[in-house]
Amino acid sequence: MRRVINLVRDRSVPEAVAILDYMPQKVTGVVEKTIRSAVYNLMDQHDERFDEGALKLKEIRADEGPTFQRHQARARGRAAPIRKRTTHLKALP
Repeated sequence: MRRVINLVRDRSVPEAVAILDYMPQKVTGVVEKTIRSAVYNLMDQHDERFDEGALKLKEIRADEGPTFQRHQARARGRAAPIRKRTTHLKALP
């Protein structure tokens, strides 16, 4: 996810969305949805209208979220840990 985020950091919102549209990674949909949500939340908080082309991504980052811990059965009655990692994605236009 950080590889995709590094490409759109410090760009305008329409440029970042256009870059994400042509990338083959699965995570680009999640990143684009987060960017659009941040822009719409900014428009909701202020009564005046914003031009999306004038908005620039001031900060976008992926921090480590909680890890779900599971166990998988192994030979001789043992168990191997499985860590299902999650991510907190934050975007500020």
